[in-house]
Amino acid sequence: MSELRHDPYAALRVRTYRDYLVGSFFALIGRQAVTAVATWQVYQWTGSATALGLVGLVNVLPLLALSLPAGAIADRHDRRRLIAAGTAVVVVVNVLLAAASWFHAAVPAWPVLRAANALLAAAAAVFERHDAAAALRFDTPALPLVYLLLLVNACARILIWPARSSITPLLVPTPLLGNAITWNTSAFEIATVAGPALGGFLIAAAGIPSVYALGAGLEFWFLLSLRRIVYFQPPVPSAHAGRRSWREVLAGAEFIWRKKVILGASSLDLFAVLLGGAMALIPIYADRILHVGPVGFGWLRAAPSLGAFAMAMWLAHRAPLARPGLTLLWSVAGFGAAIVVFGISTSFWLSLAALFLTGAFDNVSVVVRQSLVQLLTPDSLRGRVTAVNQIFIGSSNEIGALRAGLMSALVGPVGAVVWGGLGTLAVAAAIARAVPGLRRLPPLSDLRPEA
Repeated sequence: MSELRHDPYAALRVRTYRDYLVGSFFALIGRQAVTAVATWQVYQWTGSATALGLVGLVNVLPLLALSLPAGAIADRHDRRRLIAAGTAVVVVVNVLLAAASWFHAAVPAWPVLRAANALLAAAAAVFERHDAAAALRFDTPALPLVYLLLLVNACARILIWPARSSITPLLVPTPLLGNAITWNTSAFEIATVAGPALGGFLIAAAGIPSVYALGAGLEFWFLLSLRRIVYFQPPVPSAHAGRRSWREVLAGAEFIWRKKVILGASSLDLFAVLLGGAMALIPIYADRILHVGPVGFGWLRAAPSLGAFAMAMWLAHRAPLARPGLTLLWSVAGFGAAIVVFGISTSFWLSLAALFLTGAFDNVSVVVRQSLVQLLTPDSLRGRVTAVNQIFIGSSNEIGALRAGLMSALVGPVGAVVWGGLGTLAVAAAIARAVPGLRRLPPLSDLRPEA
């Protein structure tokens, strides 16, 4: 039995899970390409760090407003159908983004678009007084349309994310759940390598609209693959499925509050990535500091995922971590140190190495945190608990992007990245002291769901 437990490919031998993973993988490639290229497009159109930060704001507003209701919906309805509905919306939005980018020169300068650009320019002026006014450009009528479509895209993704994140326990036997979570993170990291890198090459070869078209096509492929997915084990209905109260919606938050280990791990991710996230500033580093153009931008954007994939494969092929909580704390400290190195680097290869290490360290956090959420949570609460965890993760990424963009506008990109990395080191030390249960966490294979 021990050999079966340590089979690194055990979950992949389950056909229903394998079919879902493959379809989701290709959709993630398109999603990562679209996300990376949208930041490049906005920066090329505006030359503004604040505009990059506002892309993060567009993504975080739906996260904060919709995550909790989305979690309750995922626990009441068929998660497979919810995923299909949201994916269909993303397909349409990506097609519209491709059209807006291809025909951006033909978009009329309607008063509402001029007013929106003026508002964006005013926001940039608040934070970028040190830049020459002529260096900032908010004169593309299609720019507000791109922001609007990114907002709709974010709403669709947030509404289905609890369903996507909590469907895995229904596709594999419970003993294989930890292995499936590791392969989920591996697929995600491969996609985040392939997506931005492919996006960078496509920008250079065929232009920005081709990336949005690719995203639409891959999401449509995932939509078709969902028809083949069947549950390995039936979902457990929520005990309060007939209710529509805020107490029901907030049940996931109540559960996490009781489980201090999950709360500590999620808080660690929230504040570490909020302070240490530097991905939003990669267009600036690629253009102004490293001078590597769109292809170099694609590889910089992909480097953390290369590191994360390498770490995920190593974790999949070794026995479960004996002290996952302590490993988590040290990995976050390593993430902060690597961010500091990236911030001060002026060498493309050193920057790639530092970003590679940030991804490797971050993957440990992802595996441990997701394993805690899935292994300790009853299925009837998984959608809502996942939604709360999504707020921690997503808000750290998106508010972190806003923080990085605005701080870069005030003190420059190097200062924004270095101070953020130092803040991450401080957060790791604070959480280690405040949540001693993390240091004493037993192996993940010993954890079981609790009510």
